[in-house]
Formats: sequence, C-alpha cells, structure tokens
Amino acid sequence: MNVYTFSGHLGRPAELRYTQSGTAVLSFAVPVKSGYGDKEKTTWVDCAMFGKRAEGKLVDYLKKGTPVVVSGEASLETFEKRDKTMGAKISVRVNDVTLMGRANVDESQEPYQADSQGGQPAGENAPAGSGDLDDEIPF
Repeated sequence: MNVYTFSGHLGRPAELRYTQSGTAVLSFAVPVKSGYGDKEKTTWVDCAMFGKRAEGKLVDYLKKGTPVVVSGEASLETFEKRDKTMGAKISVRVNDVTLMGRANVDESQEPYQADSQGGQPAGENAPAGSGDLDDEIPF
C-alpha cells in the first residue's frame, strides 16, 4: 500500500482545470519541511485531486498559505529541465485533504474536509445534536 501523509501551508492557490475528456483536476503544491537547524530542507509536493471531489467547494478554501494535511498515493516523476539536466518531483494523487486553519480564508466560510467519499463542508451534513461540544464539557 502506498500512502503518503504530510502537512504544510499551500505555496500557491489551488487551480481547477478540466482534461479533454471533461474530468476535473484540482491541483496545488505544498512545501514539506524536514530536518532541523542548518540541516532543514524543503521538498515541494505537487498534489492533484480528480473527479467530482475536485469540482466541489474545496478550491474556494485552498488559498496560498492555508495550512493543510494531505494524504494520497505518492509517485516520483523524472523530467528533463531546460538546461538539459534531469530533475525529479514528488506527485501525490490526493485521497484526503484536511484544512488545519483559516489562513487567507473568508471568515464567513465554514471549515472543510474533503475525503475519498467526496466530503462536504463541515456543518452541512452534520448529525443533529453535534453542535458546540464545549457546552457539554464540565471543565
């Protein structure tokens, strides 16, 4: 099983495009930091979500700087650069995206989580009685 889960802040706004066959593709990039101190490095991960999940409201929430946790199938793609040297990049076919905050998002929008079942913004399909849990916590 190939599952890659990582977190970071979006490096650019998400972009919704369509293939020639009409399939929606939502793409975005997330820089992932590893190491520490002077050994710290950043790896950019290109992410793509396909189909009906890509057509939802998620594009409205994925703005530059938005903190996310992404999970999906990773692959390493090689390519030839303009200077004729070889390059490589990590690409992820996204299964799940969880927003971790409200950076650069309109305050009137609700939190959003898109999952492999085509998630909806939180609150739209919430079960009755699942409101503010803070009222039920005794401390």
